[in-house]
Amino acid sequence: MQKRVFISAIALAAAAFTSAVQAQETFKIGLILPMTGPFASTGKQIEAAARLYMAQNGSTVAGKKVELILKDDTAAPDVTKRLAQELVVNEKVNVLAGFGLTPLALATAPIATQSKTPLVVMAAATSSITQASPFIIRTSFTLPQAAVALGDWAAKDNIKRVVSLVSDFGPGIDAEKYFKDRFTFNGGQVVETLRVPMRNPDFAPFLQKVRDIKPDALYVFVPSGAGTALMKQFAERGLDKAGIRLIGTGDVTDDDILNGMGDVALGVVTSHHYSTSHNSALNQKFVQAFEKANNNLRPNFMAVGGYDGMRVIYEALKATKGQGGGEALLNAMKGQIFESPRGPMFIDAQTRDVVHNIYIRKVEKVNGQLYNTEFETIKDVKDPGKNK
Repeated sequence: MQKRVFISAIALAAAAFTSAVQAQETFKIGLILPMTGPFASTGKQIEAAARLYMAQNGSTVAGKKVELILKDDTAAPDVTKRLAQELVVNEKVNVLAGFGLTPLALATAPIATQSKTPLVVMAAATSSITQASPFIIRTSFTLPQAAVALGDWAAKDNIKRVVSLVSDFGPGIDAEKYFKDRFTFNGGQVVETLRVPMRNPDFAPFLQKVRDIKPDALYVFVPSGAGTALMKQFAERGLDKAGIRLIGTGDVTDDDILNGMGDVALGVVTSHHYSTSHNSALNQKFVQAFEKANNNLRPNFMAVGGYDGMRVIYEALKATKGQGGGEALLNAMKGQIFESPRGPMFIDAQTRDVVHNIYIRKVEKVNGQLYNTEFETIKDVKDPGKNK
């Protein structure tokens, strides 16, 4: 009996040792995304891009087996925070990544700080996010980057009076402020600022008010996926027929849903860091591979944030030769410079934020399909929110 107990103890110790060795040999990425609910398209795009990057670059890096652990937070900040805690404490993840909306990233920031776990923001776009924890790196974009560029373009394009309409949360407030500041600096006038509830928005009463004001243009920001409803109601209220132009940050003509909007979207001008139709060999390869792997689904700006986020993680793991813990890994993420499907980009070592080109684009029909066609480039745009 004693012998059997002794053998069992040896077996348990051996199993524990094996699992500890395996844990050391595995590099875990906790990917927290909204996979269900109103922002599920964001989660779907980022997950697909992350898996594509792994398929193209292998799942062993610097001698470590890379494991992607996907969790659905349903876009609820309390769920995001709980999942992040579980991933850090129970799964011992090396990196937290994803974060489809600003409140979800902000809810997780203290966990990243306390556990010294690098947190890679692949979607959320409020300027202040990287200031919420010294362990946050961003590979998506910031709303001020896009808004300022459009404030410059609109003033040059003979647009004088604008109504601003944004979703009422962090990125929307950024989009409103930075467009208004730049447009008025350039001599334009924002005659009204409207904020729409983020969840279950009804744009109709706001759009009626816009029609009554009769500005030269309506400037909009809505989260990825909400553009279809806005565009439909814009047409139903006859704003296009009334000669009111629609301009905005690129979320509104999201590549993922653009084709479903129909001809009302034609001519809409937006500013953004990525378009499916971006003219580079690397982007063409990325789009083809993404569509092939995902039943002809078009990659959008969320996908490129996820794809580049995986690149930053992989290269940091290589740079630390698989040995680096939280801070070493974070330091290897800072300052990375590379060619992305979006164009050239780098991670600013001081702010830990993305620096990239912003493009002014117009919706056009090409071979029977709608695309955001880039016609102007503003190079190496830092986040204006941190240029104070």
